[in-house]
Amino acid sequence: MAFTELRVSYLTSTLARCNFGTSTYQSRILSLQKSSSRIMHSKLSIKSIALNEKLSPLQTEDKTKSLGQVKRRSREALVNSNDPIVTLKMIDSIQRLGIGHHLEDEINIQLGRICDWDLSQDLFATSLQFRLLRHNGWTTCSDVFRKFLDKSGNFNESLTKDVWGMLSLYEASYLGTEDEEILKKAMEFSRARLSELIPHLSPEVGRNIAKSLTLPKHLRMARLEARNYMEEYSKGSNQIPALLELAKLDSDMVQSLHQRELAEICRWWKELGLVEKLGFARDRPTECFLWTVGIFPEPCHSNCRIELTKTICILLVMDDIFDTYGTLDELVLFTKAIKRWDLDAMDQLPEYMKICYMALYNTTNEIAYKIQKEHGLTVVSYLKRTWIDIFEAFLEEAKWFNNGCVPNFKTYLDNGVISAGSCMALVHATFLIGDGLSKETMSIMMKSYPRLFTCSGEILRLWDDLGTSTEEQERGDNASSIQCMMRENNISDENEGRIHIRMLLGNLWRELNGLATTKTIPLSVVKASLNMARTAQVIYQHGDDQSTFTVDDYVQTLIFTSLPTSH
Repeated sequence: MAFTELRVSYLTSTLARCNFGTSTYQSRILSLQKSSSRIMHSKLSIKSIALNEKLSPLQTEDKTKSLGQVKRRSREALVNSNDPIVTLKMIDSIQRLGIGHHLEDEINIQLGRICDWDLSQDLFATSLQFRLLRHNGWTTCSDVFRKFLDKSGNFNESLTKDVWGMLSLYEASYLGTEDEEILKKAMEFSRARLSELIPHLSPEVGRNIAKSLTLPKHLRMARLEARNYMEEYSKGSNQIPALLELAKLDSDMVQSLHQRELAEICRWWKELGLVEKLGFARDRPTECFLWTVGIFPEPCHSNCRIELTKTICILLVMDDIFDTYGTLDELVLFTKAIKRWDLDAMDQLPEYMKICYMALYNTTNEIAYKIQKEHGLTVVSYLKRTWIDIFEAFLEEAKWFNNGCVPNFKTYLDNGVISAGSCMALVHATFLIGDGLSKETMSIMMKSYPRLFTCSGEILRLWDDLGTSTEEQERGDNASSIQCMMRENNISDENEGRIHIRMLLGNLWRELNGLATTKTIPLSVVKASLNMARTAQVIYQHGDDQSTFTVDDYVQTLIFTSLPTSH
């Protein structure tokens, strides 16, 4: 899947009037990559969804009544479950189906009971218990796996007879932190043994294991997982009908909500008029929206998705100015003007920069006003700071290109985390959510970006580079993390460089898991940080493989494709 020439639909076709100039350098940012040619697809029509008012109601009275009844049956099934393993499986299914937000209280009640369950020598149940508790923010200790070690401190080879236990151990290992050596061993052991077992298993079981080996549950984008898991769950012999019915109702309602959100975003984008005024800028509100669906999968965060999508849409345009259009002298002027954050600062700018400056300035202040009104937080100075940092990072990359400079790996990554827009997105997300933020907490968090944010941002940047580096190097763009890593370590083979980056990604995920246990940052913001890293992996993991899902496919599935009806 080529991310430098994505097969994406330009859904706001009335806005798509862009001609690309010669690239001066490639700044890889949080949103989707630039395309050297715009390839139109007819299967997605934003006109019918985003630009008219004939959307179906979010909830009819009958649907609301049905939802209430199904939720009640689902609650009863969960609360009345007394079998430890059945309860564990049920919580896992509820969360994978994307309906955990309906049953939060009941899940927490059962997780409280799970803490006290002794699951003895059951590898499957011990691993699932550990994964669910840690996933939901409960204190856990990886020492529970020591009972599965032999006298040499390695996992018992006899465990390989328990295929589902091994798979459960593998999934649990991905929630390990930097200092949990036993979970590193668990990952290596289970991955190697499961890979060896696949040829000897039934096709269905083999496919299930191969899917996890490709992308374990902890790294999956929540809404895509819910959509995919529904089909798998519907075929299971132990399904609970109420849960499946609730998942289908919820999916329909969430999809309708997303269509309305996207309609509002596209109307705003058209009224903003940047793409009509600028012949070089990208026109991708729908793909930008996909990022925010990944970061905020819960239906309650509708406003967060809408407002954050606006910032990402504008980020693309600003990146295009630095990447494809502005001269270095103009970029220096633009950065100085942004640092002043004053409309008078526009006077010295070229005309095409003035409209961009106004769009950024007004949109940021409008978002700050909405946060003030909803949460009582005065945040314009924090939001402004993120944009100043991005412009300085963009300018640094432009100077690297103009000077033919290849920075060392750390310098590249530190700058790349900012230019990718990850910290900007997470700062905006923090204030848009507005949970538990006092002035003191805000001040401490924003003096420097929390490591939770930059760690998630490093994962985004590195996955981005893995997915886009080949095409970019062919075009003569800036060195990516892969080239910086290779140069610094005297590596001549790009495949070896990619292996090094993937190993670093594994280490970063372990660090991020540890940071996710922090009590100083609201849980909702921790979840958003984890979800940003997950979304980056889903979007970029296939690189140039043309046979796999594209971003267009993900948009089509989540926002435009109805669930198949049951027979």
